[in-house]
Amino acid sequence: MENDPPILLLVDDDQELCAMLQRYLTTEGFRCQSVFDGEAALECALNQPFDAIILDLMLPRVNGFEVLKRLRKVSAVPVLMLTARGDDSHSILGLEGGADDYLTKPCNPKVLVARVRAVLRRVQPNTESAQNSSVLQVGAMKLYAASHLATLSGKSLELTSAEFSLLKLLLQRAGEAVSKELLCQKGLGRKLTSYDRSVDIHISNLRRKLAAVKGGKAEIVTVRGVGYLYALPVEE
Repeated sequence: MENDPPILLLVDDDQELCAMLQRYLTTEGFRCQSVFDGEAALECALNQPFDAIILDLMLPRVNGFEVLKRLRKVSAVPVLMLTARGDDSHSILGLEGGADDYLTKPCNPKVLVARVRAVLRRVQPNTESAQNSSVLQVGAMKLYAASHLATLSGKSLELTSAEFSLLKLLLQRAGEAVSKELLCQKGLGRKLTSYDRSVDIHISNLRRKLAAVKGGKAEIVTVRGVGYLYALPVEE
């Protein structure tokens, strides 16, 4: 049902942490299911519908990186990673693997809820926004807000919620430099912090997916010291 609360899959081998987070998320209006290893996470995620997954990377049986890799082959469900504090390499690898966002542990439950809601807003655009810009087109690129679909030269792009949201912002301002601060705030739903490479990694993933489309012409340009620009097509 449209008004049913979002259902989340919480994956962490710390069962006490899961119980605490599940209680808090429930009071915030979410439904939750918890599992404690990667194999159980895959079984649940591939056989049940979830609105988002909160995924620890260090898991028994099947680690979180492998869970994410297998999920991304068949599903675009939003994934928010939990990583060890100070382990930037894991955060980068997770984002490169297709995660939508990340938080370091131990995490503040209020911050976790805010991040989950930001991810869900990206995949559930409001009706007014969808009606006002149902199709956004720049050259061979088309973005359909209502259906959360993007195509390049008529070929569908398999984008995460973060990639879709960042692409939308760049297309809306095609030909103009868009700051990393704005991309992070409007695209990822949070403020840009020092040493946060999330925007850069999502843009790198997006570039790779655009480049993989044969015959498609699309270019995201780095504007040094500012951010990124979606290049307008050159008239031939």
